[in-house]
Amino acid sequence: MSSALKLPSYADIEALPEWQRGEILAGELVVSPRPGKPHLRTATGLGGHLFRPFNDDGDDGPGGWHLFDEPELHLDADPEFPVVVPDLAGWRHATLPIVDDDEAAFHLRPDWVCEILSPRTAVHDRVLKMPFYARAGVGHAWLLDPVLRTLEVYRNVGGQWLAVAAWEGEAIVRAEPFDAIELPLKALWLPKRAAPAEDKA
Repeated sequence: MSSALKLPSYADIEALPEWQRGEILAGELVVSPRPGKPHLRTATGLGGHLFRPFNDDGDDGPGGWHLFDEPELHLDADPEFPVVVPDLAGWRHATLPIVDDDEAAFHLRPDWVCEILSPRTAVHDRVLKMPFYARAGVGHAWLLDPVLRTLEVYRNVGGQWLAVAAWEGEAIVRAEPFDAIELPLKALWLPKRAAPAEDKA
């Protein structure tokens, strides 16, 4: 007589050490360690470039967004994905008019998400989380790879991702839905180390 498989719950996430991030993806508890330096540089650089022009009233741009690092999404789009944490996410004011409570979770789907890829997370980001975001109705998704130095931009069309654009290196881009500004990709990557000088005989 087989016993029923115990599905992970939010209590399993609460039991994790503070330095680990927990998600429940496709009915499984997925635990991620703290990100490495390339990931941190990309997240910090992107948030810094988007926050001033787009967050709330916008100091140097159109405003109209609420932008957050690592928001915890509790959406009803798929019961097998009850806790999903993108690296960055944004809500238009029309989607999320007011943010004034102390709850950690967000129950409304974002209008934009960004995942920063690493060897440890890329499979989950692409294979599990991207389809979930499309089903949930997220309007745009970005995939940033700080090692390959690439940005991929996707638009949701009828619950499927349409690849809109991709760039690499140090291009200066206009990437929807934040194409009102130019984004210098160079600012998102760790500086390359200079090659060591050869010993001269």
